[in-house]
Amino acid sequence: MARKQRTYYPTKKTKGTPPAGREPITRASLAVIDTTARLGRKGIVEGSRVTILGSGLYAGEVAVVERLVAGVIPAALVRTEGGRTRQVRTVDLEPVGRAPGDPATA
Repeated sequence: MARKQRTYYPTKKTKGTPPAGREPITRASLAVIDTTARLGRKGIVEGSRVTILGSGLYAGEVAVVERLVAGVIPAALVRTEGGRTRQVRTVDLEPVGRAPGDPATA
């Protein structure tokens, strides 16, 4: 009876540390985590007008805060001027001055 041949596992090719004086290369698709998001933004209350910051779907639009959502990362449910609703982190909201005749409290 022939003896079973041993399985060959090639050695791992690991990347060493970068040479002295060179910065490590970071990938362009690497996710960046905003650690300040857990603090939220002060001054956001229900009924206030805000501008949505960031690069999301409604970025740059003016909206009204309908509800605040407590959690690890504070968020708010907002309704845009176009009538669409969306949940946004409070860090991505910037308060806007009241429009004349606007009954919402700032």
